Amino acid sequence: MSLKSMIWNGLLVVALCLAVFLLYRIFQQYSLDQIVQSVRSIPLSTFCTALLFAAASYLCLSCFDLLAIRSLGKSLPYRNILLASFISLSLGHNIGFAGLSSGAFRYRFYSRWGLTAEDVAKIILFCGVTVGLGLITLGGIAMIVNPGDAGRLLRIDPASVRIFGLLALVVPAVYAGLAFFIRGTLRLWRWSFQLPRFSIAVAQVAVGTINFMLVSACLHQMLSAFGDVAFFRSVTAYVLANSAILATHVPGGLGVLEATVSYVVPKEASIGALIAFRCAYFFIPLALGTTLLVISEVVFRRTSRGANEEADERAEAQSV
Repeated sequence: MSLKSMIWNGLLVVALCLAVFLLYRIFQQYSLDQIVQSVRSIPLSTFCTALLFAAASYLCLSCFDLLAIRSLGKSLPYRNILLASFISLSLGHNIGFAGLSSGAFRYRFYSRWGLTAEDVAKIILFCGVTVGLGLITLGGIAMIVNPGDAGRLLRIDPASVRIFGLLALVVPAVYAGLAFFIRGTLRLWRWSFQLPRFSIAVAQVAVGTINFMLVSACLHQMLSAFGDVAFFRSVTAYVLANSAILATHVPGGLGVLEATVSYVVPKEASIGALIAFRCAYFFIPLALGTTLLVISEVVFRRTSRGANEEADERAEAQSV
């Protein structure tokens, strides 16, 4: 076994162990009775609807990778992209430092399908930009529609919040404008950035925003089971919480998510709502992603072993 294979196998074992540890950490602060009682208080139909929003979000996230690969002029079957994206992000969301952690898993898959390390690095950067565009766009909309909650947390008046919201919406507009007018490499001092085509830039803004709306809708379903909460209050809570999570890189946003959501919607942010949201968007995808990772590794190994054996047989036949 080569050194590279040993390193990757070691990282795989560490990742699997970390996934199990994270599952323990997510629930260790609650007793089993608390978890069961709080989650049971949420109607099954509400929980299933939230699961649908979570699944739609992960499908939307796979479009990040799809757009990135198309911007590189490459082509891969969507089922491959969906598999790599879901496994990478379901684990990366929980491990923390999602760009790096999910990037390692992306490289594991995409390198097998012909993409280089440079290609994967560009995909990670592209997806990071898409996340930023989506968060800024939805955050700007939330500050305009619901300035009160954001203003209370940021300690500024609603009028100022709306101004910040309008300024936030300038960012995706400028990005799309640059992609339309420059159509190539943007150079700023010593740095250069390869801008995507205008259609892809617009799609980035759209899918990035839709993704965060879907996650917010998942959270809103859980919060609405414990009170009458407006949708854009849930959006504001999640955008602010996710911004804090990205800043702190806490694995799974443990504690950060709960603290921010509880501040924005203190009455509805019960233990049941937050645990159920973690189950729907973090825990269940983490379990599925870990399972799919193990299965895919077994399949890839068998396929690779079979290909190597077939190559050896052909070599022996040619030598004879």
